[in-house]
This record gives sequence, C-alpha cells and structure tokens, in this order.
Amino acid sequence: MTQRVELATVMDRLAVDEVVTAYAMAVDDGDWAAYRGLFTAKGRADYRSAGGIEGDAERVAEWLAESMELFGMRQHLIVNRHVRFGILDHDTGDTARVRADYLNPMRFAGADGPGAPDLVCGGRYDFGLSRTAEGWRLTAVVVREKWRRLPDRGPTPASEAAGARELPD
Repeated sequence: MTQRVELATVMDRLAVDEVVTAYAMAVDDGDWAAYRGLFTAKGRADYRSAGGIEGDAERVAEWLAESMELFGMRQHLIVNRHVRFGILDHDTGDTARVRADYLNPMRFAGADGPGAPDLVCGGRYDFGLSRTAEGWRLTAVVVREKWRRLPDRGPTPASEAAGARELPD
C-alpha cells in the first residue's frame, strides 16, 4: 500500500467514525433534522429488536421524536467499532460497514435525584454507509438490542421475536 492510499483510508475511517458519533449525538440531543441529514435519500433504520419500528429515515425520526419524549436524559455510548470498507466484490471502497457495541442509559422524564429510575439497555449496531457527494452517509442502521434493565428489575434478554436483522455480508 502506498502512503497516499493509507492516508485516504485513515481519512475515510475518521469520516465514518464521525458519522457514527453524530448519529449518537443526534439521538441523544433530540436533533431530528441532524438525524435525517445523516442518511442517504434511501437510508433506512431498523429498531424492531428494541421494540421499535423499521422504515425510512423520515418515518423513523418521527417515531424516535415521539418515543424519546419519555426520557429527559439519554446517552448512547458506542464502542468497539469495527470498520470494513468495500463490502461488495465490485466495490472500490465507496461503501463501509461498522459493527459497534452500545450501552444506552436513559433517565425517565420528570425523574430527578440519585434514586431516579433509569432504563439501561445494551446491544450492537450494524451501520451501513456510502460515500456521497456530501460525504459519508448512512444507508442502513440496524439495532440488535441484547439486554435491558428496567427500574426495580434486573437485566432481561431482549425479545428474540422482534425480528432484528443484520446487514448482509
């Protein structure tokens, strides 16, 4: 590999990482315009494993805006990011796939103080991205919730009947 190719790969990794971070911040901050702007025109998200919906970014953003009103505080911690470029045989590096684990503590709205009830969940994201004229954008987000802890309850496995899907290899 030449230094120029290696530099381009590093720059792409940083740009893809920025999209994943911007995704977490948009959801946590309730910035639904920013959320929509992270997706390609045909981008889709699948939150079914967490009890949500699957659909285009516009529809999912509307659902998230309503659903997230339950929580006065939310914080996505997206870690262990595994980035791969050029998934398809004919691809020249203009697509990327990121698999990353998440931990998502959320405080119920109106609940304050150290004993306030929280919902905490964890699992794995599967992000699909494409390089566009505007930069890297999400083509797919699939949430695979593995567990959640509700107030006054211990960890419980996520519903396996929710129908979560992974991006194809």
